[in-house]
Amino acid sequence: MITGSDITVNIIASIIASSILLAAGFLWGKYKERRKFGSNLEEYDFYPYTINRDNVPEFNLKDFRLGTHYFLKNNDYTAARQLIFIGEQNNVRGQLEPAEQKVYAKLFEKYEGRKIADDTAEYLENYARMVRLIGKSFPNTGIEILLHNLADPSHSLIALENNVTGRHLRDGTTNLLIDLKKRQLLHEDKLNYELNIGARKFKCTTIPIVRKEFGVVGAICINIDVNFLTDEVMKSQDRIEAWFKTFCRIDMQLEENILSKDEYAKATKGKRHFKDEAF
Repeated sequence: MITGSDITVNIIASIIASSILLAAGFLWGKYKERRKFGSNLEEYDFYPYTINRDNVPEFNLKDFRLGTHYFLKNNDYTAARQLIFIGEQNNVRGQLEPAEQKVYAKLFEKYEGRKIADDTAEYLENYARMVRLIGKSFPNTGIEILLHNLADPSHSLIALENNVTGRHLRDGTTNLLIDLKKRQLLHEDKLNYELNIGARKFKCTTIPIVRKEFGVVGAICINIDVNFLTDEVMKSQDRIEAWFKTFCRIDMQLEENILSKDEYAKATKGKRHFKDEAF
């Protein structure tokens, strides 16, 4: 026969057991959470970039090796994944000796290195869509726009519209990553610069894409073929008019106001453009 006291004891025992399991689950979750975070790689002495006498960042293979061995023995999910990301950016597998390649492979597996590359590619998908749509808005104008995935410098070019440089998707980049890191240190933007390559001339803009976890992960580049504009477009009034018609080409017409209240009032009274001082 089960008495009231027996029932009370059973209930209390169940509550205690449930509380213990709940506490254990909470502590295990906090432990796993701590494993998923850590310090930034810059906080370690073996951050694998050094600054040379010309104030240019250089990848340091020795420090990279030190970091690889350290994170195999000591867990830091954040810093270790940043180290892997930098290693992949700098084609570290081609620089390490066979024995060190095996060590790096263990680190890559331990911290889910494959997922880092996949996550970055997914992160850049919306930027790729932006590049494609902006490019398609200005076709055949000599204005190229492209996207680099700097997690994979040897095959970095992942979106390209209005090709004027002759490159192809999956082509690599040369010193873009190092240059962007240098400009970050100098707090400089890479806007409105000129490139002269043989007889060709370009006006260029490079916009770095920064991801909090890994730093610079990509770049949007806009390249204007200056010689095409000066030698072909500006050759005659007809060609200039044809270029502007292409530049201003539309696919649809909508009823939508993008003006401020004041500019809208002026537009309805006849103001034609933003420098029209008649109103």
